[in-house]
Amino acid sequence: MDVPGTLLLGLTLVSLLLPLTEGRAAGWPLWTWVALAVSPFAALAFYLTERRADRLGHTPLVPPSLLRLVSLRRGLVMLAPFSVGFSGFMFVVAVALQQGLRMGPVEAGAALVPMALGYFGASLAGPRLTGRFGSRVVIAGGLVQALGIALVLAAVRYGWPDLGIAGLAPGVAVAGLGQGLQQPVLMRLMLSDVPADRAGVGSGVMITTQQSSLTLGVATVGSLFLALVAPLGMRDALAVTLLVQLGLIAVTTALGLRLPRVVR
Repeated sequence: MDVPGTLLLGLTLVSLLLPLTEGRAAGWPLWTWVALAVSPFAALAFYLTERRADRLGHTPLVPPSLLRLVSLRRGLVMLAPFSVGFSGFMFVVAVALQQGLRMGPVEAGAALVPMALGYFGASLAGPRLTGRFGSRVVIAGGLVQALGIALVLAAVRYGWPDLGIAGLAPGVAVAGLGQGLQQPVLMRLMLSDVPADRAGVGSGVMITTQQSSLTLGVATVGSLFLALVAPLGMRDALAVTLLVQLGLIAVTTALGLRLPRVVR
């Protein structure tokens, strides 16, 4: 068991995510800045520890040699902003619907059902589309998702404060469709070149990256939204964060151009 690597990875994630998650509510006390300052040094120590263990023939928690696989490395780089944008969107929209439009929890959840249906349908079609078009499906998914978020932004801009489930449905459905064309294909691509004896490690690296990025999205995009509510109002704060989401989609789509064309 890679005890040093586990401890250093835990320190890296905690020192980054805890202050970002709790800092705004706590008023950004000194410990949050100290933790953020520690985070890059902990990450560097983790990398050096894993590289040394890998070179000595041990079993590191995250073998750096595994990251030499182009499909995994480039997929992870794309997965991070995708997950940041997804979690930030879900958090912000949930708050805006319930506190801004005064929807109840059930109604707010129902407003996102079209997104789930779009994702489900796209994920079913993904294998056939991937076999024909390869990783270009991921790029197309990014463009479709951007269209969906743009429709949500227009609905918020022109429908607030009378916006309801029907007004949101087209945008969130299209956004879910785009997400469904991206994430399943991307995960398949990332693990396609991982050797069978390292499949568990590869999956662990992928899931850790995804979960850490999801937390980071709530902490960063969510904090931005909450900070903007007071000066801008709920509608405009939501509009700004949707523009940030569009920026993240542009990044993921551009990164998709660097993915291997053939998906095995």
